[in-house]
Amino acid sequence: MDIILKKDVENLGLEFDTVSVKPGYARNFLLPQGLAVLATPKNKATLEATLEARKEEEAKLVAAANAIVDKLKKIKVTIATKVGAGDKLFGSINNANLSEELAKAGVEVEKKYIKIPGNTIKRTGKFAALIRLHRSVEYTFEFDVVSDAPVEAAPKAAPAPKKVEETTEATSEEA
Repeated sequence: MDIILKKDVENLGLEFDTVSVKPGYARNFLLPQGLAVLATPKNKATLEATLEARKEEEAKLVAAANAIVDKLKKIKVTIATKVGAGDKLFGSINNANLSEELAKAGVEVEKKYIKIPGNTIKRTGKFAALIRLHRSVEYTFEFDVVSDAPVEAAPKAAPAPKKVEETTEATSEEA
């Protein structure tokens, strides 16, 4: 079912996008919430008229999005996180984590504009995320996920000394 979005919907699209969704999602969520309208010929004509009227504003939005893309091209982001055996992360990295790291680097990008393939990252390595700042401005941002401390440098847990065990037995006998 084709619909026209009236507002930005995370993981679906931006305002004024025409997207195809399952009929139940459209009927039961998007249409009742006022987030979308059906993509009928009349609504498509209305959308074209709206976009034509907003051309100047759209040009400003595209220019601002292109300025952000220029900033993104100049920075390199490395996300350091806790890593276990086999380069597996404790937890995962998602679009919110990437948004925070970009903010630390001086570029504000809302998490709803960032799309990571598979939605989460669970291993170290090089990854790419699609950053969609405008309907016509997309940028594939590459970043690294690394360990915050090497696994080999972490001290291994030593078995408890026997004195501790004897001490606990002595205190239980006295009581």
